Amino acid sequence: MSTTNLIDLIKGQFGPSTISQTATQLGESESGISKAISALLPAIIGGLVNSNARSELFTTVKEASNSGILSNLLNDNSGNESIITRILHLIFGSGDRLEAITSAVSEYSGIRKDSTNSLMNIVAASTVGTVGRYVTENNLDSSSFDSLLNDQKDNLSHLLPAGFSFASLGLGNWFGNVDAQPLNVIPEPAQTPVNNINPSTPVIEKDVTASGPAKIDVTRSGQTHEIVSERDSGGSIWKWLLPLLLLLLLGWFFWNQCNKKAEAVPVSTTDSTSTEVNSADYNGDTVIVKRETMVVILPSGKTLQAYKGGIEDQIVTFLKSDDYKNATEDQLKDKWFNFDNLNFEFGKAVLTPDSKVQLENLKLILAEFPDAKIKIGAYTDKKGDANTNLKLSNERANTVKSSLNSAQVLEAEGYGSKFAKIPAEASDKERESDRKTAIRFVK
Repeated sequence: MSTTNLIDLIKGQFGPSTISQTATQLGESESGISKAISALLPAIIGGLVNSNARSELFTTVKEASNSGILSNLLNDNSGNESIITRILHLIFGSGDRLEAITSAVSEYSGIRKDSTNSLMNIVAASTVGTVGRYVTENNLDSSSFDSLLNDQKDNLSHLLPAGFSFASLGLGNWFGNVDAQPLNVIPEPAQTPVNNINPSTPVIEKDVTASGPAKIDVTRSGQTHEIVSERDSGGSIWKWLLPLLLLLLLGWFFWNQCNKKAEAVPVSTTDSTSTEVNSADYNGDTVIVKRETMVVILPSGKTLQAYKGGIEDQIVTFLKSDDYKNATEDQLKDKWFNFDNLNFEFGKAVLTPDSKVQLENLKLILAEFPDAKIKIGAYTDKKGDANTNLKLSNERANTVKSSLNSAQVLEAEGYGSKFAKIPAEASDKERESDRKTAIRFVK
């Protein structure tokens, strides 16, 4: 039976839009905020998993699940301040450990200490809120809660960011001792103090010319020692000769590689942003577009896999925001969200099989926000006959509407090449941005 990975659920709270908004709010760079979160997450999740106060934790996370703490992560969360303070106390205690962690993360990420403190509260709120929601939705008791936390221990070591260690803070054992001591440190062998050697006992030297094991002298106190003759130093020439030979060999290898003529390797093109692909228009110098995936958490606690910064991430963030709640119809008219993994067969209104994933995700999102209503728009580039393009875009918009099969989809409209900006004479790759399908919200 597979175990639930709470770590992925918690990390899913910190998508690009959240990091960007937090950076703006705190007056820090996005890279600094992202780096600080990467260090704070293992500290807080590790503390939660390794806490001995499981009973108090269970009570606190259940309280958090009913507090609305997740919906106010970046807004005024003062009403949940007692929960956040309590969870940090249960994890780190009342000593100086919390202060030490804050200072270390601030130095590691390059953001101010007060920003790190604020970020600590945000990450703690996200953690306790996500865990609390999972506990409530799955009706876990305290025993099941213990098992859930214990199941997370194997995942902790993968959270540790490169270049940041918890060993100096006394937290190394939280992560299976993976950072409990510096790497590449060879312990020095224990040596018997000279004053412990009994002077009345004869010392026997090891003869390097003789076969068999070295002779060991035992003193009257029961201690042993071995003294090696200076003749052993005769092999010291290898101490400098062997590294020199290895260095020469390494230099020859790199010289040989640099003089090899690079061979062209055909690579297939992956493009998840266009709505149509004509492989004949691509030349041999192809590029693979790699995109990072993330977990998008819906209000009910359900999750879905999506591209980081993709349409799912964008619209869930927007629907939760005051910008959507307070927006008028006129303000929504110009705010479109482009599908980034929805494609059609060339010149047709037939969806490719891979497009079903994003459509299913959109269905789930609409179900989570039953009051939300959308309009679908489809666009083409300028190449070809304008009337044909308009007809094709209308068919594509209605294909998406039919696939969603939801009363929340009020309208579907094709705009053809009306809003296209790239000339028809441009390459297919350049005209790609004009071919799209998008949605906007309607009030």
